[in-house]
Amino acid sequence: MPRSIVSDRDTRFLSYFWKTLWCKLGTKLLFSTTCHPQTDGQTEVVNRTLGTLLRAIISKNLKSWEECLPFVEFAYNRSVHSTTGFSPFEIVYGFNILTPMDLLSLPMSERLNLDGKKKAEYVRTLHEKVRANIEKKIQQYTRQANKGKKKVTFEPGDWVWLHFRKERLPEKRRSKLLPRGDGPFQVLERINDNAYKLDLPGEYNVSSTLMLVTSLYSM
Repeated sequence: MPRSIVSDRDTRFLSYFWKTLWCKLGTKLLFSTTCHPQTDGQTEVVNRTLGTLLRAIISKNLKSWEECLPFVEFAYNRSVHSTTGFSPFEIVYGFNILTPMDLLSLPMSERLNLDGKKKAEYVRTLHEKVRANIEKKIQQYTRQANKGKKKVTFEPGDWVWLHFRKERLPEKRRSKLLPRGDGPFQVLERINDNAYKLDLPGEYNVSSTLMLVTSLYSM
């Protein structure tokens, strides 16, 4: 059983039945903060990557996304991850799967013919290497993110691009395959360093709305 489960604040996950069930099983439930998907960053990054791949494939034919999803998933699972240094498939099974485009017979390498004990040891060593690679990448990302980092603020009259977040503009995010942002829009008022009022067009059904700084991008 998992030690913990990270999820959003859907009513099904917040229900008494769900909480009681996992409490009895000894699993801790962790809920993400509203409008702060970074809480479950790993899942959000994977979903964002899959969404990008789907948008590139289906173009304007939004109804075909279900047919394309298995192929996108397959491609993602056999692609080497820049952080781990291995593909998701190899991390789980100990070898990377071939595609029909490889046009090669299945390689009978030494590692595919190991007995169960040696294979388990290989996978265990592989996971240790993956964890080390992840830790190394995290440190690298942290140094890079903090290098030359500056605080972003906007003033009334500035023009910004708006990232559509479903919590703020659900109509603009009714499909994950639609454009993720729009602009430029003018800043009307600075509430504080993290919140601003924007002048949005009539199609948004509001004359101005409050936006978090994480949803805005400078021109």
